Amino acid sequence: MGAPLQHIATNSPLPAEAEADAVVIGGGIVGVFAAYYLAQQGLSVALVEKGRIGAEQSSRNWGWCRQQNRDARELPMATKSLDLWERFGAESGEDTGFRSCGHFYLSNDEAELAGWAAWRDFARGAGVTTHMLSAEEASARGAATGKNWRGGVFSPSDGTADPARAAPAVARALTALGGSVHQNCAARGLELEAGRVAGVVTEKGTIRTRIAIMSGGAWASAFCRQLGIRFPQAAVRASILSVAPGIGGLPDALHTAPVSVTRRGDGGYTLAISGRGALDPTPQTLRFWREFLPMFARRWRNLAPGTLQGWCAGHETLERWRLDRPTPMERNRILDPRPNERQVAETYQRACELLPALARAPIQARWAGYIDSTPDGVPAIGEVETIPGFILAAGFSGHGFGIGPGAGRLIADLVTAAEPLVDPRPYDPQRFRASAWGKVADF
Repeated sequence: MGAPLQHIATNSPLPAEAEADAVVIGGGIVGVFAAYYLAQQGLSVALVEKGRIGAEQSSRNWGWCRQQNRDARELPMATKSLDLWERFGAESGEDTGFRSCGHFYLSNDEAELAGWAAWRDFARGAGVTTHMLSAEEASARGAATGKNWRGGVFSPSDGTADPARAAPAVARALTALGGSVHQNCAARGLELEAGRVAGVVTEKGTIRTRIAIMSGGAWASAFCRQLGIRFPQAAVRASILSVAPGIGGLPDALHTAPVSVTRRGDGGYTLAISGRGALDPTPQTLRFWREFLPMFARRWRNLAPGTLQGWCAGHETLERWRLDRPTPMERNRILDPRPNERQVAETYQRACELLPALARAPIQARWAGYIDSTPDGVPAIGEVETIPGFILAAGFSGHGFGIGPGAGRLIADLVTAAEPLVDPRPYDPQRFRASAWGKVADF
């Protein structure tokens, strides 16, 4: 990644009679916030992570925390999350790098501008402020590009956080509330009693609990398969890069169709092409191809054929594993795919053409990550009907970092039967019982 992932200390090994009110599986941004809010509500919480806190997609994204252009189902959570990002720093004393810097969009495409205007009109009803920019306003605000633009958008309340420090910061706050964090401790499966959760089996022992939350990102579907749960999920490998600090006067968060640019906490910039990625063939991709065919058909211009590294990584395996033997999660502690060097070079070229000052900034780092998606592009958050006490929180489809606080808070509300932060129904995992072809499938 562009900046080193912050390290946090791991709690002591699990005691022989480990017990918790809730166990969170997966230490990405959603998992750490879920654990934090559960602990804040007075529950004893254990967070188990097969590798390091935040080491996969939670530290490999752009860092955007946005409302602009959100799906209508996600917009309420995005709005609440912006407030929670702010409040977390104040109440915990931890620094996630969150800044309400505003997001800036530029375009010369009339259809794209019309779409942004339509979204502005819709979002206004939800209390979201978005400013459409005239050609003159867009060109003035985008002076660093040296180009004239037909129009743009500025969303002043949107912001960014630091992917390298956010998840570790929340995990530290969790331990301050009495929660425990166990890194290099893969969850292999669940123990059930009378069909409901009774414990989480890890490589270091079993934690007795009545609540298990699966927030394992790209690994979630393979884990669910062990329990007889059919959760359609596919991962796209995205490649991005960062350039070194030293260039000033550029927008903090700028999106255009050719390339997007984000100012990092160290003063450098992250560069990426929105929606661009590689589809690595995996056993799971083949299993769920019908559910994902409509999405992939819509995105075919931005998706390139991938390589076999996804197949070899093991996160989308169809393997059935035993709870007393090492699992694919222990064989691959951290998903660290190779970036597409051709895409990296194209991204850098586009960024320098958009913002000529970037040509003076050398490439600092290049990396890739697996973005786990659902067929409808909206996460699954909620209890699985077939296993009471098992909460699924996965498939965030590239949006998980920004809405991480809201997702974590919603999970805590569902577990404690509190008034939910937002309406949970749009995220109900049961919606995937019907396939993309309208047939009912075993969940």
